[in-house]
Amino acid sequence: MDNSLAQGRLKGRKPVAVIDIGSNSVRLVVYEGLVRSPTVLFNEKILCGLGKGVAKTGCLETESVDMALRTLRRFHAICDQIGVSAVHTLATAASREAKNGPAFIDEAEKILKNEVRVLTGKEEATYSAYGIISTFHHPDGVAGDLGGGSLELVDIHETTVGNDGITLPLGGLRLQDMSDNNLSEATKIARKYIKNSEILGKNKGRNFYAVGGTWRNIAKLHIAFKHYPLPVMHGYEVKGPDMESFLHRITKGEVEQLKTISAISKNRRQLLSYGATVMIEVLRCLTPKKIIFSGAGVREGFLFSELTPKLRDEDPLIAACQEMATLRARSPAQAYDLIGFTKNAFDTFGIQETEEQRRYREAACLLADIGWRFHPDYRGDQSANQVAFGPYPGISHEGRVYVALSVFYRNEGLFVDDDAPEIIKLADKETIERARFLGGLMRVANLFSASTAGILPDLIWKTQDKKIVLTVPARHADLIAERPIGRLQQLGKATNKDLSYLVV
Repeated sequence: MDNSLAQGRLKGRKPVAVIDIGSNSVRLVVYEGLVRSPTVLFNEKILCGLGKGVAKTGCLETESVDMALRTLRRFHAICDQIGVSAVHTLATAASREAKNGPAFIDEAEKILKNEVRVLTGKEEATYSAYGIISTFHHPDGVAGDLGGGSLELVDIHETTVGNDGITLPLGGLRLQDMSDNNLSEATKIARKYIKNSEILGKNKGRNFYAVGGTWRNIAKLHIAFKHYPLPVMHGYEVKGPDMESFLHRITKGEVEQLKTISAISKNRRQLLSYGATVMIEVLRCLTPKKIIFSGAGVREGFLFSELTPKLRDEDPLIAACQEMATLRARSPAQAYDLIGFTKNAFDTFGIQETEEQRRYREAACLLADIGWRFHPDYRGDQSANQVAFGPYPGISHEGRVYVALSVFYRNEGLFVDDDAPEIIKLADKETIERARFLGGLMRVANLFSASTAGILPDLIWKTQDKKIVLTVPARHADLIAERPIGRLQQLGKATNKDLSYLVV
């Protein structure tokens, strides 16, 4: 692939690929590089159904094997075309447990000209946990990864993976086979395995992180059902009783009435009830505070395991926002200046920040200028949408709303709530005012500095005679005129404070 003209790619990155030979789908994901917050360059999956029938016959079906091998030939060609530097191929439950699994893996390795790593159940659980750790900030709870052939459960606390991870034969396809397509029987089977799982019993009341394609689709349906204004599946949170009620609707077939069901493939649809059945039993045993859905799993977790300890310790949200600033901002260096400028302002105005709020403020500063190429009439909305719906890890939905509203106010103005994006419905008053303040600071900073680096570090917020002033060195005094004064007055109105510049 000729990338000589590509300006939307970060220079020096060598693409890496993960091929995931799952029990239901075979997927290729090519990432821009092996970094803390990898960006997807190419993503394709084929529902081959390798796990179909394994529970009954013990073998992979010929039709599924043929489809999977054809898919791998295409994936191998795509990796060559893209110029992938490394291909990691992982195989899970169906390939691991079928009698003819080794023969299939041999053929796959011949096609790919590379090793296929058949994961143990313990490894699946560990990599799923790493997927959560790599894309959530300080996660705490039990992760469950539901595939076509198995369910992995593992304990997570911040960056630590418990050593008691287990795998259960409760994947959607397997459960469908084991129960002879009988949902009542599937419930009995799931209950038998799950009620005896020690990991759930000893972690009652903690969060449950849901991983896997079937559960992701359930999250998408719930988002549509609730008319939730931020349809980002990763990080979507639901309280236990609400989720359990919705899962029962799925098992009764009521979700077929939802218009958005068409967004889910028919092959995936038939597994929704089995995925719902398994989750119901998990929730009954774990009684979690909330269910948190994850778009990351084994693939992302495996890549995370390949990073150096130094890279693993990076904040994934800040790493992703730094990359976006590099690609889209007029001056990435000015974005870093803005972080210091706003920190000084928060301290001077006496506005306290939690660790999460500090991270989100820094993210907003890095993303403040990514919409500068948009038409000014639409810049506020389009910038906010890029932030709210962007593929940023390590940020909650509450955080997305705060950062997006901050960038919206920065581009659109401070007193435009009637025109704010719909996600403002998810924000409480404190979040809205905090976002308005941050947006106001960015409006002052970007107009005064013309979005260039090197000026903001010279501007210092101070308290003088019980008033707050923005001190400006004499060498920058000519930058003070009607527009910068107006911006400062707007910020004063928003904060109910008398603000002024002071040349020093």
